[in-house]
Amino acid sequence: MSGPRNRRDRDLRAYARSTQVRLLLGLLVLIVAVGTALVAAIYGAEAAKLALLCASLGLAPLVLIFVLLWLLGLVSQRLSGG
Repeated sequence: MSGPRNRRDRDLRAYARSTQVRLLLGLLVLIVAVGTALVAAIYGAEAAKLALLCASLGLAPLVLIFVLLWLLGLVSQRLSGG
């Protein structure tokens, strides 16, 4: 009989964080894929290439901010000894 004390400890915060990251990445991929497919269906392949370029250039600042904040978090953890 396994009670709550015998169960393996779970880090629910890490699970929630990874789930949120996966959902966000899935949403971005879905938006870019569906948007590009719609542009390709309506305007053709050349316009779809341009739409993909514009979407990637539009997401570039968000990615740069995310990477910068991640690096700042790593630096602050190392400086605080954690």
